[in-house]
Amino acid sequence: MSKLPTIVLESAPNPTCAVIWLHGLGADGNDFVPIVEELDLDDCPPIRFIFPSAPSMPVTWNQGYVMPAWYDITGSDLISRQDAQGIEKSAASIKELITEQTSLGIPYKNIVLAGFSQGCAMALHTALTLPHSLAGIVALSGYLPLADTFKTAANPANQLTPIFMAHGTQDPVVLLKRGEDSKNLLTSLGYSVNWHTYAMAHSVHPNELEDIAGFLKKVLS
Repeated sequence: MSKLPTIVLESAPNPTCAVIWLHGLGADGNDFVPIVEELDLDDCPPIRFIFPSAPSMPVTWNQGYVMPAWYDITGSDLISRQDAQGIEKSAASIKELITEQTSLGIPYKNIVLAGFSQGCAMALHTALTLPHSLAGIVALSGYLPLADTFKTAANPANQLTPIFMAHGTQDPVVLLKRGEDSKNLLTSLGYSVNWHTYAMAHSVHPNELEDIAGFLKKVLS
């Protein structure tokens, strides 16, 4: 079993699908729990939502302050001196969560990996290096980490997995260009990226929730 503490919600009894949702830096598994009630899931099969919490660690970018984090961040550009070891360690824990759902009877092809900000980075890296095909990836207000070595690390199992990517046009934390660069790299490598922008900062937009619900209905039905 995964060592990550989790919050689990089910949209209806006997779920046949799962969405694992990864929070951003400094938050925890509670952060996106309210989102479930805001998603229109009427046409979806029963879904189990899993909200894990990252371990706490000192974050260099925040003067060494200890907070929940999937990996360390050393600079505001999010590119220089990336914490590859921390990213891989968290990816291993998230993959354990995915495997745990398959042991509970939900196949890989019925699992969506979602994340916001740093959780978005982990969702993209974890899903696209996983040797099993998932139903989809929801990547919100983030970027693809370790882009320089991604071609080598990527696993072809999720080459055709639909990716929903969204970003705020006024995001001061993860700049829009960072998200666009990741989208462009993935598109150039043949991934199917459903790209959206919204007039918002580093947050979630009501229209974005409608689009996420539509994406989930498409990939989980």
